[in-house]
Amino acid sequence: MNTEQIKQASTKFKVTELIKNRFSTVAFADKMLTNDDMNSIFEAATWAASANNEQPWRYIAALKQNNESFNKIVDLLMPGNQPWAKNAAVLIVCYAKLTFTLNGKPNVTALHDVGMANENMLLQSLSMGIYGHIMGGFDRERSKEVFNLDDDHQPICVIALGYLGDPESLIEPYKTREHTSRSRKPVNEVVTFI
Repeated sequence: MNTEQIKQASTKFKVTELIKNRFSTVAFADKMLTNDDMNSIFEAATWAASANNEQPWRYIAALKQNNESFNKIVDLLMPGNQPWAKNAAVLIVCYAKLTFTLNGKPNVTALHDVGMANENMLLQSLSMGIYGHIMGGFDRERSKEVFNLDDDHQPICVIALGYLGDPESLIEPYKTREHTSRSRKPVNEVVTFI
């Protein structure tokens, strides 16, 4: 059984195949992404819903073939993410603009809206055969320094994207993680109908 079969969500209720097939891989193939690939993926992000059409998501992306920039992002990752994330085709630092451009007031939905854009990116990527993994394990303060982010810009996550690789090439504990099926809480644990 291949990784995609192991990782396909077993849902109680009907959901679209794109969502069932999305999972956070740690096994990336040695295959590059192109600028056209990335432009399609970022275009999908731009069409996410956002309060007042503010579009508070911001991205700094480095393709693996641009070693110096790519390694800047690898160096920001926590040690548990570096061994596998360094094999991704692209690494993306995602951050949020925290105030509205029009009036400078706090945008209380900024983080939510960034999450919507990130999900659009992941689903667009998957539709192209590209898998993603969102990481919270990175040095936020150092990323602000490295990329000269002011206090109005909050680092949220780092996203790894690439084609699916061979889980057998991974070291432990990542190999076992890649061969373990996914699970989620049942709907009735997270939803209350009133």
